[in-house]
Amino acid sequence: MCACDLSEQRSRYSVSGRVHSAPILGGKSFMKKIQIYSPQASIFTDTPWHSTMKHEPLPKSEYYTYLLLSLGIHFYSFYQVYLSSRAHEEIMEEEIGLEEGSFWGLKKDVTDFEWSFWMEWAHSRLLWLMLGHALLSQFGRIFFRKYHPWLLMVYGMVACWLVLGTKGLVTIFLNTVIFYVTAQMKLPAVTWLSTVCMLLLLHNEAVEGIQRSWYDSENEFYLLQFTLTVRSLFYISYCLEYSSLQAGDKSIFSFPSLMLYVFYYPLFHNGPIINYNEFAKQIFAQDTRCTNFHPSGLVLDVLRLVLWWCLAELMIHTMYMHAISSSFTILEDVSYWALGGLALALSLFFYVKYLVLYGFPALIVRLDGVDAPALPRCVSTIYSFSGIWRCFDVGLHRFLVRYIYIPMGGSRSGLGGMLLSTASTFIFVSYWHGGHEYLWYWAALNWTGIIVEYGFKRLLTFPSVQDTIDQNLSPKTYRRLHAALASVSTALVILTNLVFMGGEQVGKIYWERLFVQGWPWIPLAVFSCLYCFAQVGIEWSLFLYPEYGGKFPLCLRSTSTK
Repeated sequence: MCACDLSEQRSRYSVSGRVHSAPILGGKSFMKKIQIYSPQASIFTDTPWHSTMKHEPLPKSEYYTYLLLSLGIHFYSFYQVYLSSRAHEEIMEEEIGLEEGSFWGLKKDVTDFEWSFWMEWAHSRLLWLMLGHALLSQFGRIFFRKYHPWLLMVYGMVACWLVLGTKGLVTIFLNTVIFYVTAQMKLPAVTWLSTVCMLLLLHNEAVEGIQRSWYDSENEFYLLQFTLTVRSLFYISYCLEYSSLQAGDKSIFSFPSLMLYVFYYPLFHNGPIINYNEFAKQIFAQDTRCTNFHPSGLVLDVLRLVLWWCLAELMIHTMYMHAISSSFTILEDVSYWALGGLALALSLFFYVKYLVLYGFPALIVRLDGVDAPALPRCVSTIYSFSGIWRCFDVGLHRFLVRYIYIPMGGSRSGLGGMLLSTASTFIFVSYWHGGHEYLWYWAALNWTGIIVEYGFKRLLTFPSVQDTIDQNLSPKTYRRLHAALASVSTALVILTNLVFMGGEQVGKIYWERLFVQGWPWIPLAVFSCLYCFAQVGIEWSLFLYPEYGGKFPLCLRSTSTK
């Protein structure tokens, strides 16, 4: 998720970076700890979340009841959002502005800046440049396998020049040189300090003014901001991986290798994030790996991408959830069902949006023989703070755990170390997203949620607690108690996401209307709905789909060819 510090309205959907106090990591301890990351670990904790829980699958009839209720709740609440959108269409047309759409003559909500921004760029140049990368990559794999990575590097630099111009290309190149020199020092503290300086300069008003003068449109300037913000994570990954290198082949840490990593075009503007150790291991193994195409799988992948795009467009043509959430007067006036539907619609649109924004690059990356991070998991099946961080932006999660959380000590350094590690992680994320006030509320809520969940998990590890549960609760009762507690956690997860997507005022309105004005019956209804969602999510996580892999794309597989 990335963007830049735009205007007050647009920054609600942004993920730019002004880093305030990134953690300073000691060299030796970093080298020792950086290797212990496991993708299966719970976010900001080093043991699986469900390892101490006793569960058994729901009876089929009960599971399908919860599933049907969940679907019914979604569709009915979306219908209420649709009715509210139609009822307030004229007001939103005057106050916010709706555009003529392409679906059945319906108007289109373009208030989500991030979606509108990337779709405009995709239609103009980025889509064609990505396809050009894919064609060149397959051509190079067949005829110039030895030079395949370097062809991709040159193409990425040319593509950068085409969209960002000479000055944009030079800016990114100079940053790359600076971080290459920084990496040679093998001092993680210097890496973080350099990143702080880069991101602070990125949003300095004088620097922004100079960069704006390079371009004819604001969108070109914003694209440079997006790109530099995402590149900062790639610079950190390269430098810290090199800092942890004790022996072995240093050729993969050459300057051309860094240039390839930085200018690799499918990941260039918006990610997803792939750490340098994972990227280099695969991109430089092309002489021992070949990619077998499955045409039917490729067609299915493309169809899935088109379906996700159509679903996102359908949502903003029929439900004006972003426009309504931008108008506090309307938000305070809609029915409770519409209010709940807006929360679900905003969360699910964010999910579908990143299926598209990450799915297309993931397909191109996989065609190059590189495994991209798993795509986001459906937010309606996630029922905890740890789950939303672990399963939504998988690449960013791996980055945070590998380079901040574990080097700072993690949960294995005791309660104090875990609190410090988690706080440092959220400090970095908040500033990288832009450092706005609403992001601090968002970070604080997430930090609190993670800590409370960690406390419950640790409580369940005590033998006396486990014995009490075993003696007094059957697996079915325990499962239902877990779902009831998860419904509360899910409500808070949705509330924090609303703060992230709409700002702190949107979060306040939801809190006041649902939990203050609506007490006690509205909260009871909310938790009942979320209880159904949680039961489905638990069933999926533990029994139906326990090893979430974001199974996309399906078009090819890699085999060794020694």
